[in-house]
Amino acid sequence: MEDFKKSLMPLFGNTFSPKKTPPRKSASLSSLHTLDRSTREIELGLESGPPAMNLGGQSWKFEDGQWITESGGNASTKEVQRLKKRNLQLEEENNLLKSKIEVLMDMLTETTVEYHLMEKEIEDMKTQHRRKK
Repeated sequence: MEDFKKSLMPLFGNTFSPKKTPPRKSASLSSLHTLDRSTREIELGLESGPPAMNLGGQSWKFEDGQWITESGGNASTKEVQRLKKRNLQLEEENNLLKSKIEVLMDMLTETTVEYHLMEKEIEDMKTQHRRKK
């Protein structure tokens, strides 16, 4: 049996030897990273400024962590957030006023019922008084 194993070993190989990997190509095709700072400033400009883009005919720029529209007609993101906050405050106030109206309506209903009961009681007393005479 051992002779059989020895005869198969050269067939399948005894050791694992992977092929060498070829050296990788440069990750960047741009040569800007090889330029010194002053040459890059000349190529790119002294200050590149905030990121900007054009979507659907509107110009947007990224300032202070938010995208702000540069074209007129629409409110900035800050303005939208301020309006949403104000809207939430008004909705809360509206809910409070609705609750107050509901309480007042309940009070009015209770008072009206009491009034009608008292009125009926007075009418009953008048009728009883008339019968006694």
